[in-house]
Amino acid sequence: MARQERAIRTRNAVLEAAATVFAEYGYESATITQILDRAQVTKGALYFHFASKEDLARGVLEHAVTEPPPDQPVRVQSFVDMGLLLAQRLPREPLLRGAARIAADQSAQRFFGQHWRDWAKLTEDQLTVAKEQGEVLPYVDPERTAEAMVAAFTGTQLMSQAGTRMSDLEERVSLLYDLVLPSIAVPGVLGRIDTSARRGARLYAEYRAAAEAASAGG
Repeated sequence: MARQERAIRTRNAVLEAAATVFAEYGYESATITQILDRAQVTKGALYFHFASKEDLARGVLEHAVTEPPPDQPVRVQSFVDMGLLLAQRLPREPLLRGAARIAADQSAQRFFGQHWRDWAKLTEDQLTVAKEQGEVLPYVDPERTAEAMVAAFTGTQLMSQAGTRMSDLEERVSLLYDLVLPSIAVPGVLGRIDTSARRGARLYAEYRAAAEAASAGG
């Protein structure tokens, strides 16, 4: 049992180190040497769990779960909440941060596909329901708007990573929604939407509590 636990800890350490290196340098520029230095494990230990850098990246993508927050009665708020929660999680979760960088890396898409499309589809679904409920302006196209928002969020994330190592991501994302929402939501809904980083922090606290409860129950 002790050997198995050590193996699990080593695998997790390698995955987190790989995710951190991928987030900082991108998939193409990241090296096994950098990952070994970050994980503080031997080359043999790394290759026992992962056969290659590509295998490591697949492991990061598989373990970066992106559950959206609970739906709200006003679906435009649900649309905003997804971004606010992600802005809280990215600086705090290396696996998610690494997966996001891999997904945005054009050089990696030949191996790993386009995972950003999953996020765009979730966003599109929220906007579709919001439009059916009369919350968004008539000309809003949920699919095109969702793709534009994912692109804008990704650019915001990369700028925050480059400028402050994501220490200001929550504020940048809050501003992004403040700028974009007037072009999406009808006036009667616009004033009811909370785009603040404080709301994101509350969502993250609820997310962590739910994850810990699920882990304890499992």
